Amino acid sequence: MEENSLLSRLDGIKLKYEEIGQQMTDPQIIANGKRFAQLGREYRELEPLVAASDKYRTLSNHLAEAKEILAVEKDEEMREMAKIEIDEIEPKLAELEDEIKLLLIPADPQDAKNAILEIRAGTGGDEAAIFAGDLFRMYQKYIEKKGWKYEINNESPGTSGGYKEIVVKITGNGVYGVMKYESGVHRVQRVPQTETQGRVHTSAASVAVLPEAEEFDIDLRMEDIRKDTFCASGPGGQSVNTTYSAIRLTHIPSGIVVQCQDQKSQLKNFDKALEELRTRLFNIEYQKYMDDIASKRKTMVSTGDRSAKIRTYNYPQGRVTDHRINLTLYNLSAIIDGEIQEILDALQVAENAERLKASENS
Repeated sequence: MEENSLLSRLDGIKLKYEEIGQQMTDPQIIANGKRFAQLGREYRELEPLVAASDKYRTLSNHLAEAKEILAVEKDEEMREMAKIEIDEIEPKLAELEDEIKLLLIPADPQDAKNAILEIRAGTGGDEAAIFAGDLFRMYQKYIEKKGWKYEINNESPGTSGGYKEIVVKITGNGVYGVMKYESGVHRVQRVPQTETQGRVHTSAASVAVLPEAEEFDIDLRMEDIRKDTFCASGPGGQSVNTTYSAIRLTHIPSGIVVQCQDQKSQLKNFDKALEELRTRLFNIEYQKYMDDIASKRKTMVSTGDRSAKIRTYNYPQGRVTDHRINLTLYNLSAIIDGEIQEILDALQVAENAERLKASENS
């Protein structure tokens, strides 16, 4: 990328950034919640690019000054100092330019959002439910390491432990942009607790990570929703309280059903169920966006086909393999204990390379 062209483009972005900041102080825009939220999101998205552009311009100016000294200065000591500065700045500029190229590619607008995490036991009976529980524990540990928070919306325990299904809301900085790589089918190979002859079985659980819809993302009409109440239940179906605090919401036009029984308060369960319903409706449209991206790329590192097998956890060999990028690590015990950052970093690097290539080809 030509330096003058890049600087010109960065100047335009900084001007836009400053204009958005100015607009956000306008009382009329502050009063318009939807518009203010949109501008706030744009402002936050531009911040890292503006910071990188300021650093790029400063380094460019220092490089130009050093080159001018080298061209006109007669003093050998000054010339040597200028050469050293040029040698230090040029690789930094090249590295920063690559970073800016990546930042200039439009990011998924949902990356900054909170997320809804769903884990469902797949093939494998009781062992699949136990594995779903292991995956939830893995994510719990990772969430704690990141300093995020989570709330359970709904859970259906397995008869021998783990979960048939669990739905969790995760809140924090840029949760969806990190966790989206976990969507897909996770497979485990190990000797189940119920196996008497020591044979290795293969079981599976599916993971779906959805960007949480904000209030302004979708127009949800209460007249389209049927609300049912029931007693919260525990393992085996027994009632865990005698009040009708659990909530089931049915979106009549789409047929989507969500329920929440985690809170003792019916009102709190209703609010959480409504958030999840809004997210599921939003994700019908969002999946169309993801399918459009998938059709333009040969591979989809993140969220392409949620039914695709993405990772295998092999206990006999202590091995974890991510099939999307052919990454194999032999530290299964650490990974299942929440140390998944290395895998997520590798997936992000692969997706960034994919995005850069797609940008250069377009």
